[in-house]
Amino acid sequence: MDIEAISGAATVALASALVFVLIAKSWQILARTVVSNSKFADSIMHEAAQRFRDEFDRLTSRQSTFLSASLVFAVFFAAAYVLNAERLYVEYPVWQLNLLLATLSVAALFSSYHLSKTVLARRQVKLLRDANIAIGHQLQHTAANFGRVYHDVETANGIVDHVIVGKTGIYAINVIACRPVADGTVEILGSDLVFLPGERELSIVDTAAKSSRLERELGETLKHKIKIRSVIAVPGWQVHGQTSADHLVVNENNLPMLQGWKDKANYLMDEDVDAIHALLTTRCRASGKTRRDS
Repeated sequence: MDIEAISGAATVALASALVFVLIAKSWQILARTVVSNSKFADSIMHEAAQRFRDEFDRLTSRQSTFLSASLVFAVFFAAAYVLNAERLYVEYPVWQLNLLLATLSVAALFSSYHLSKTVLARRQVKLLRDANIAIGHQLQHTAANFGRVYHDVETANGIVDHVIVGKTGIYAINVIACRPVADGTVEILGSDLVFLPGERELSIVDTAAKSSRLERELGETLKHKIKIRSVIAVPGWQVHGQTSADHLVVNENNLPMLQGWKDKANYLMDEDVDAIHALLTTRCRASGKTRRDS
């Protein structure tokens, strides 16, 4: 292969790929702009892992654009090379062609980096989505005769994954998504979750802060203090005992045990339950403002 042919083919291919990306991005923006609002938005609530579903869809669209652009580049490179694209750079100095190829190589590496970053981010979001869906579906069964469940509840300190509200109290369930391993166990020690094997430690300080903030915000609505019980859900891991009085650690299989974790001092009056239902229903409507993932 001579340098003129490679440079010409690469130039045509890159230009075609960039045009394709521009058209694809423009179409995606147009599709989001012209989509009509749901006629029932005020009656639709967030589903389990709603924010992760949305992010997964966004990353999937971005990954598809990158992969399609790569295919466009390969096809146009081959076609341009066969059709003598070297005519674009006849009599150009070799050093200029080398500089051009170096620039194109940097652009290819930059695109590959972003594609890899998108693939890895999509993989992580898929884990978060699936973990939250698994817990959310189990909560639907658990809460049937226990209370009402809400998903993706926003607070000033971040988003609580799931909240159960009933007369026997309020439970904030936050999901910790770690890729399961064979015979993997988890236990809580102080403000950390410890995963075995490997002795990996994960702080739950931020997780506890979200539950505490929701507790304060609901207390302000009711004009009196309430207690929210913090539940840490770690799907795919076996729970190695309960050593914390502040948090209950569960997985997707033993989640129903939270029904037995209650105290009459935390029971709610009917009017309190109704007021909290009204507040959380407003926060968790699909028609609500766009939120930032915490």
